[in-house]
Amino acid sequence: MRRLSLTRYHRAAPLVLLFVLLAGITTAASFVQAQPANAEAAATVTDISEGSKLFAANCATCHGLSAQGQDGVAPSLVGVGAAAVDFQVGTGRMPMQASGPQAPAKPVQFNEEQTHQLAAYVASLGAGPSVPDADAVDPSQGDASHGMQLFRTNCAMCHGSVGGGGALSQGKYAPSLMETTPTHIYEAMLVGPQSMPVFNNANITPDDKRDIIAFLDEQRNGAPGGLSLGSIGPVAEGLWAWLLGMGLIVGFTVWIGMRSS
Repeated sequence: MRRLSLTRYHRAAPLVLLFVLLAGITTAASFVQAQPANAEAAATVTDISEGSKLFAANCATCHGLSAQGQDGVAPSLVGVGAAAVDFQVGTGRMPMQASGPQAPAKPVQFNEEQTHQLAAYVASLGAGPSVPDADAVDPSQGDASHGMQLFRTNCAMCHGSVGGGGALSQGKYAPSLMETTPTHIYEAMLVGPQSMPVFNNANITPDDKRDIIAFLDEQRNGAPGGLSLGSIGPVAEGLWAWLLGMGLIVGFTVWIGMRSS
């Protein structure tokens, strides 16, 4: 009995228990991080197999047969998740037509089923962000006013005050978001394509991402005052006011001078 008591209350027991708890917390955290949007249609073995064939025929030249990437050519895709593939392929950015500072959006080369198969294959190589579901990207469920505050704090310095896009350095640019689908906007925040930073759920929560989508959706209804003047905020209005005001002053000055002479 005494031996059982000593075994049960061994001095190392608290340390072992601590390691077990830490391992459990780490496992749970990695599982949650791997599925931030919790969403895409379940991938089947057939999807992964067909996606592997599509990848070998269209992507392996740059990314390698095992998607391990090639130095100076293309990055590894292991662990990028289905969301990154759905964004890059679904917007036509991939496959790239030519090397350049960044991959531009262009007509999509794969249909929806093929895009899903490619995403399923890449997702099978390593855990990563998944494609968001319809509720996560529904602008009608978001708060556009709150989204405006978030967008102008985190995004406007590159994409402009209403998502009209803007120039960056070294030939890169932030594209216009006026025609980008809600799903692709969410995925871009999730995976941070090209020069864009990653906004994971710790930076911008899923509800906040939906609010940003709601704000951008509101901007597609046109400028409430008529002309958008480039949709770059008070700079445009101030410039036009200065040009027109100074023009009127100069015009009146010349007219008065002509009258007095």
